[in-house]
Amino acid sequence: MSPAFTEEDVARFAADGYLVVPGLADAATVAEVRALTARDLRGEQGEPIGPVEYEAEVGYPGAPDPADREGGRTVRRLKNAFARGPVFTHLLTSEPIRTRLSQLVNTGRGNAEVIVPLAHHNCVMTKQPRFSSDTGWHKDVRYWSFQRPELVNLWIALGDETPENGCLRVIPGTHAQTYEPSRFDDLQFLRADAPENADLLSRAIDVPLRAGDGLFFHARLFHAARRNRTTEPKWSAVFTARPADNPPVPGTRSDWCEVRLPGR
Repeated sequence: MSPAFTEEDVARFAADGYLVVPGLADAATVAEVRALTARDLRGEQGEPIGPVEYEAEVGYPGAPDPADREGGRTVRRLKNAFARGPVFTHLLTSEPIRTRLSQLVNTGRGNAEVIVPLAHHNCVMTKQPRFSSDTGWHKDVRYWSFQRPELVNLWIALGDETPENGCLRVIPGTHAQTYEPSRFDDLQFLRADAPENADLLSRAIDVPLRAGDGLFFHARLFHAARRNRTTEPKWSAVFTARPADNPPVPGTRSDWCEVRLPGR
């Protein structure tokens, strides 16, 4: 594998807002993260190891009722991934990932250091069979507070991701556009019932991945995911990165612990 993106890759990211890198994480690392994920989901005496987010907490379409004995404790995210094992530090500091993150978050600045905010993402996303939910169209910067909305997400598939089990969907190029507030609902999801959004939604595409593939996408890119309709769980490790000159707004939820990755 090439240790870096080409100039053409970087230009394509600037235009489309996302890039897929096949085999970004090696099989041994994927296996280690999967073992850790299984361990923490299983937990002790049937209780997952926190902090976690449950499907019932978000209440998205398809999510179980919290009172449902069987589905009410379905985990949506294992939060605070960095604290769960050194494999995540190894993953993000590996040459194929660290260099590529630096290229995308520091475009035009050279291969400078990268900051990974631990307040956002820093998790293993799960879509469990039967009780997973649909995530509507949104941009991740909706609830984040940084000086500029210039952040890049890294999504690493821990197994095959398909339309059937809820792979990520994106609308290319939307990271570079702004939209009227009337096109969003109260939770800042794109309104599927708004006629002015019909053309935009018609451009949506699925992004299927194989285990170990990496998806880089801009935090302003519209993305969504359907629920898992298979009989096997889907797991993905997800992180966010920013350039050093784009700090969080002091006193906000974004102003928390961070990890610094050295430049190339």
